[in-house]
Amino acid sequence: MFTGLVGDIGEILQLDRATGTTRLRIATRYPARELALGASIACGGPCLTVIAAGASNDGRNWFDTDATAETEARTTLGRWRVGTRLNLERSLKLGDEMGGHLVTGHIDGTAEILERTDRDGTAAFTLRAPAALAPLIAAKGSVALDGTSLTVNGVDGDRFSVLLIPHSLAVTTWGERRAGDRVNLEVDLMARYVARLAEAHQLR
Repeated sequence: MFTGLVGDIGEILQLDRATGTTRLRIATRYPARELALGASIACGGPCLTVIAAGASNDGRNWFDTDATAETEARTTLGRWRVGTRLNLERSLKLGDEMGGHLVTGHIDGTAEILERTDRDGTAAFTLRAPAALAPLIAAKGSVALDGTSLTVNGVDGDRFSVLLIPHSLAVTTWGERRAGDRVNLEVDLMARYVARLAEAHQLR
């Protein structure tokens, strides 16, 4: 479980798709000694498992993780390359401050950035959600985009908008995002369960 508050920006150092799963080595500022095997880290949104960790000769810490074909198909992972930068967040611990919203790291799909408007250091983004997910996005509700907890400013059909302040642009990969980019989308956990309950009620 995560909060959508990004703790670091990682960089893909190695990427291997030859084994049927995608093996990634990601540079991080998180101390390698604190990255236990089996630990969960949200990497650009998807929750991935640490399978190795260490430090390279240049002093940079890193961790290895595997991503399944299902993760690659449902997320932007298929577009990742060596050098791709990723929002990172370590899993929530009991007693930690809940500054964002409850995020699982289970990606529902991808959204396309339609427009970016910069003003006074902020950036407003208009995005298009997949048709099946659009009803689960509500104005003033929460979404996780590329692992970042954001408030939905407005909704118009399958389009929705978010606004990032200068601090958020500086400490995440959102400063690099442009129209045409796709981002990982996780809808609010409560919206997901309310929709499922409504569906079950209709089947009675």
